[in-house]
Amino acid sequence: MDIRDICVKNRAMLPLDQILHGDCLAQMNALPAASVDLIFADPPYNLQLQNDLHRPNMSRVDAVTDAWDQFESFAAYDAFTRAWLGACQRILKPTGAIWVIGSYHNIFRVGTIMQDLGFWILNDVLWIKANPMPNFRGVRFTNAHETLIWASTGQGRRYTFNHHAMKGLNDDKQMRSDWELPLATGHERVRDANGEKGHSTQKPESLLYRVILSSSHPGDVVLDPFFGSGTTGVVAKRLHRNWIGIEREAKYVELAQRRVDATLAEPFDEAVFEVRSKKQAAPRVRFSILLENGLLTPGQTLYFQKDPARRAILKPDARLRLDDGFEGSIHQAGSHLMGGAPCNGWDHWFVAGEAGWVGLEGLREMVRGK
Repeated sequence: MDIRDICVKNRAMLPLDQILHGDCLAQMNALPAASVDLIFADPPYNLQLQNDLHRPNMSRVDAVTDAWDQFESFAAYDAFTRAWLGACQRILKPTGAIWVIGSYHNIFRVGTIMQDLGFWILNDVLWIKANPMPNFRGVRFTNAHETLIWASTGQGRRYTFNHHAMKGLNDDKQMRSDWELPLATGHERVRDANGEKGHSTQKPESLLYRVILSSSHPGDVVLDPFFGSGTTGVVAKRLHRNWIGIEREAKYVELAQRRVDATLAEPFDEAVFEVRSKKQAAPRVRFSILLENGLLTPGQTLYFQKDPARRAILKPDARLRLDDGFEGSIHQAGSHLMGGAPCNGWDHWFVAGEAGWVGLEGLREMVRGK
């Protein structure tokens, strides 16, 4: 049984679209390995607040003073962080990814531990708050952003990135790593029975929308080990992802369940909710199939970027042999010619035909057409 079969089998054992009440470490350790596609984690920030905060008019600021955000030392916080990140590492599929959000109080410690565990950081994204709380005492800069770390399960591992979907959200320009989005306020802010904030660190739905849309596909499993007010579940439901929430505090479980239950999602239509480009969504084709089907022949010459001076001979085992003796796949040979830069060989290798240059991508489309 290969890793794909294991992932499919383990997924069938998951408690999909449910909130698990309990400690995140215990709950994740009870889940099958290699079963989750995406994790969004909003852990305690360990803000280390010593005293109440007040505005200039002496009214008290509703800050994060909850017991779940308090740790006796940095060492205790680091041990906690290493434990839950290790649990995340076990349940993520090899092709999965994780997002962790934090502030200057904790994000650098979290990032170090992620790298120590072997996660491969893909980006740090800044959530620029359009309406941040001012620094009332005027002794520091207004803290107007939080940092998200996006990481794959290891160096060189495949992961999901819906590049075209992010361009679509950004007026057809590449999405940058600084996201200006407002705090969760107004009708979006969840309130308790007394009209007070239901959760002190509720994240805006717009933030989770970008995270989930960029890094997963419909039907994928999105897990949030610190479910809180349930924003991850709300957005995952709207985007037709399966979700799992883990939450220790009973009052938050009840709050989040009501919120998710009240969320409506349009009926699933693959043509609507599939955001991958046509090339990404197309069936996979092995390069060797071009040889096996006679579209290419052993000993044939291929040219890199239509340059007669940069050529390769196609070997019977589907590897390319360059003039300098290097041998490798179409991707490895292209990378070699580009000084080690990543290369998609389908786009860069050509054969010379009677009617001109024919790219490998065109030959691949012929196979798909059959």
